Amino acid sequence: MGYFFRLLQLLSTCVAFSLVAGVSTLQAAAGNWSIFVWCFCFVMTLIILIVELCGLQSRLHLSWDGFLITSASCATSLCLSGSIVFATACIQLLPHSPFGDHAIAVTAFSSLASVAYATEVVWTCAWSGEFSCSVLTLPGLLHRLEIFVACVIFAFISSPHLYVHQPALEWCVAVYSICFLLSAVTLLLNWYNWDNRLPVPLVHLVLTLLSALLYASAVVLWPLYQFNREFGGQPQRSSDVSCHDKLTYICTWDQRLAVAILTAVNLLIYVVDLVDLARRFFYQLLRLCTRSPDSLLLSVEASSPSSVVL
Repeated sequence: MGYFFRLLQLLSTCVAFSLVAGVSTLQAAAGNWSIFVWCFCFVMTLIILIVELCGLQSRLHLSWDGFLITSASCATSLCLSGSIVFATACIQLLPHSPFGDHAIAVTAFSSLASVAYATEVVWTCAWSGEFSCSVLTLPGLLHRLEIFVACVIFAFISSPHLYVHQPALEWCVAVYSICFLLSAVTLLLNWYNWDNRLPVPLVHLVLTLLSALLYASAVVLWPLYQFNREFGGQPQRSSDVSCHDKLTYICTWDQRLAVAILTAVNLLIYVVDLVDLARRFFYQLLRLCTRSPDSLLLSVEASSPSSVVL
């Protein structure tokens, strides 16, 4: 069944990229993000397929099912964001371009890739029956929502002219990138099951707190420098020249507004994640403080490396 998912993922991403690569008009509509998403997912799936065909996964000192779940869930977010951005950008092409059928086909195959990756996550969790299916828990869902919203933000800021003229806006882009990497590190922690070796989720709490603080700065700076006239922004949509073109469905001002809204949404997700992690942190800390010394000694001996079955 895993090979069927791999072949379907390879086919859908390859067809989506091939249809866009053959038409320059669709290349402009897709942008750098969507093309990157399809290429990245294709290469990643191809590498996984080669590893499985050669039987190399048994030589890797890691949970292969956990890796499949992590990679497939990330690919789901990437392909879904690419599908949304491409479909939104191509709405303006359908009535005025002879390549409307191509645009519909690209959107369909990109959406099919998202469904294939999401189905692989559910199937791998059901088949393995391991604790590595953290995607089905609240923390796992929040982590993937953070990555998904960041992917959509990257799609809207793929044009450098949105931020290169202001250092504060460049800082916001750096915030999005740093927090995306921190979320990826969090997924790697779940992948390696390092949380089970820690008494409390302290690492996740620190990373989430740092991401929330960074996003708090971005949620203030991005609207301030994009929509405040004193800082060179454009407070009204009519002041943007690119919005005067009737053939332009999403102009530059719309992209700035979308990024501002998505930044606030992701900050809210990080705050919810932070509250949940803090609750679990203090709950486990309280349990450790109320336990007797003998039970603490037994738990330390049980969690020693010699007692861990690899």
